[in-house]
Amino acid sequence: MIELSPQAQAVYDAYCKEADNPYYYERSGLVAALRAVADQVVPVPPMIVEGGRTYEEAWTATVHGDIRRQLLAIAAELEGGND
Repeated sequence: MIELSPQAQAVYDAYCKEADNPYYYERSGLVAALRAVADQVVPVPPMIVEGGRTYEEAWTATVHGDIRRQLLAIAAELEGGND
């Protein structure tokens, strides 16, 4: 298994604890749940062009965009560590 970032490891450890198995390796459900959380909690707003820049581009530079990126980064890291 690959080494995870502290953030991804904390999420994975909590998942394993809830699964009542400290050596639980199947992560696909966890990855899907994290992506669903990102979509529900911080969905990408519709694109609106304003002054040559889309609203989506401006939004991704906000704290909401950062939270979404962090959630999706943890999901991608856990997905990549499925070996």
